Amino acid sequence: MTTASPHHALHFFLLMFFGWASRQQQQAIDYLLEENRILREQLGGRRLRLTDDQRRRLAVKGKLLGRKILGQVAGIVTPDTILRWHRRLVAKKYDGSKKRDPGRPATHKEIADLVVRMARENAGWGYTRLRDALRHLGHEIGRNTVKRILLDNGIAPAPERKTSWKTFIKAHLGEIAAADFFTVEVLSLAGLVRYFVFFAIDLRTRRVEIAGITAEPCEAWMRQMARNLTDAEDGFLIGTRYLILDRDPLYTVTFRRMLEESGVMPLRLPARSPNLNAYAERFVLSAKTECLGRIVPLGEEHLRRALRAFVEHYHLERHHQGLAGELIVPDANAGATEGRVACTERLGGMLRFYHREAA
Repeated sequence: MTTASPHHALHFFLLMFFGWASRQQQQAIDYLLEENRILREQLGGRRLRLTDDQRRRLAVKGKLLGRKILGQVAGIVTPDTILRWHRRLVAKKYDGSKKRDPGRPATHKEIADLVVRMARENAGWGYTRLRDALRHLGHEIGRNTVKRILLDNGIAPAPERKTSWKTFIKAHLGEIAAADFFTVEVLSLAGLVRYFVFFAIDLRTRRVEIAGITAEPCEAWMRQMARNLTDAEDGFLIGTRYLILDRDPLYTVTFRRMLEESGVMPLRLPARSPNLNAYAERFVLSAKTECLGRIVPLGEEHLRRALRAFVEHYHLERHHQGLAGELIVPDANAGATEGRVACTERLGGMLRFYHREAA
């Protein structure tokens, strides 16, 4: 009878030990899996929120198992989620962005604002022209920097940029006027009657002409207004090339054609854009707040008299911010320091003008 060698006995003992350990380990895994299922059932489908530290720990352990084993044992998250956490953990380890230098400094706000201003005021200036203009002012920036600043501010390149309405008006001051209507409620024997006041204003000088007042504007009345404004001897629009109009239906095709035949081109504004006729709108505001809003017009004649007085005050005695605080019709005694201070009154003192009497 042969006896087992010590080497074979040790080998047999190790196999039995590892088999027992493997069964113990598998039983522990089975128990933990079952415990995990019970805990998930207790959650009732609610999402389990993990901390960053918990995600990191799962990511490290899960990477060692691999996708196949994770698919069998992972319970609270999917294998793909665990592996994604691990990739982020690796990326964070080698992320050197916090150690980088800040890079090229940002363009100074004053220079960026100047680039935007120049681009908006000069629709035809491209990146190179803007760069050269800035260099002339002592600012050295690159062409691509100009491009980036414009893109950041939503400004299109030069070929796609359009001339602003403000720039157009400034370029044609002295040759452009505007016209508009406003209404006034007049108290008469028949009750309140709405009157329409039609006027024109020269944009350069701010001179105003009350073209007509009526309670019933019609096409025939508008044709007469066109003849009055374009009269060859004393028409208000003599020397004017453009007339700004809104989309009011009273500006009929016939009215516009009569203007064109007299050498005045009507410029019709887009619908619902009162700001594009700001000069006329400002006159209406002044007329109503300084005069018409402070009286009760008693009949058409009273309305005409009040408007006539206000327009004279507007031209001769009212200082205009748009004209650097000057009068439309210059006063020879403006700025004088000699002479008694006098006051000119209109509409019973509602409109006043202070001046020095000639010595």
